Amino acid sequence: MGEGERLRFAVEDAGEVSAILVRPAEARWLLVLAHGAGAGMTHPFLEKLAGELADAGVASFRYQFPYMEERRRVPDSPSVATATVAAAVRAAANAAPGVPVLAGGKSFGGRMTSQAASQQLLEGVRGLVFFGFPLHPPNKLGTKRAEHLAKVQIPMLFLQGTRDTLADLNLLRPICKNMGKLATLHVIETADHSFHVLKSCGKSDAEVLRELVRTTASWAEKLKMDVARVSTSD
Repeated sequence: MGEGERLRFAVEDAGEVSAILVRPAEARWLLVLAHGAGAGMTHPFLEKLAGELADAGVASFRYQFPYMEERRRVPDSPSVATATVAAAVRAAANAAPGVPVLAGGKSFGGRMTSQAASQQLLEGVRGLVFFGFPLHPPNKLGTKRAEHLAKVQIPMLFLQGTRDTLADLNLLRPICKNMGKLATLHVIETADHSFHVLKSCGKSDAEVLRELVRTTASWAEKLKMDVARVSTSD
């Protein structure tokens, strides 16, 4: 895939921000993808992720939060961030009409997406995908950042590494278990928060990236099948 189509959209009370739509032919899904706290939508991880997603038939809509657009260091307030996520979902749906929508992101972007979902701001979104959910600050254990997840009413996919210092799996596993069928946890051995893996795991970072995409695509297809089964039984 090429670099994608450059777009802009408005965020209420926060001006306009940039976005990149990468849409393969016959896209089966559209993933609205938010960046992490310290790097914008053109970070190499997200660039490579968008390319792999396209190869798997998943379109992506990457976008900037206002603080990143304005090159400020401090992230936006949760209210501005969630408004940005909601605006991005609307803009993505308009840019690729008729394609089923997922939303999520890397670290901070995923958490802000889940907060928007917990407030029922993401109309039409079928599921959420978290590429390294930041459960707590680095090496400061806690679960407060996950309290809002109980209010999310759509399926969630957590993609987490065993060396992620922002998400102790001993804390995250029971959280996912308590959410029942709404939460799916996929663990990648030796991966850190950036999904870099140790040589001892026998995989390269590129192979891990493809695993993230394969897992996302197969999980999304299962969502379609679940919806079809419900529709058939009604």
